[in-house]
Amino acid sequence: MKQMTESPVFEKGYPSYEAVNGKSAMKLEAKQQLMVLLSEECGELVQACSKILRRECKDLDNSKSEYLKNLIEEVGDVYCMIEILHEWDIISWDQLEKRSKIKKEKLKKWSDLV
Repeated sequence: MKQMTESPVFEKGYPSYEAVNGKSAMKLEAKQQLMVLLSEECGELVQACSKILRRECKDLDNSKSEYLKNLIEEVGDVYCMIEILHEWDIISWDQLEKRSKIKKEKLKKWSDLV
């Protein structure tokens, strides 16, 4: 029986990522994975906000609104990723609180929200 010495291949005869780079494409470094997931969750939050804006914010007053439920889900997902950033000592709650105060001061100047 002949031993295979060739690199494993993906479909259409192309070498696999693993054969070329020596590691699986799915095995990102943990911090890379965290950043990818955080950015994906932020994108989903943006999408949820856009859907509400297209509905002219009417659904924010309706607790049964699918748009509001989706917004809550996506904010929760982003919050979870922020908690993980903290658990991994990438950010601290003090840093976030300081930044939040700075943002609120800016909002006082440029917005009616605060």
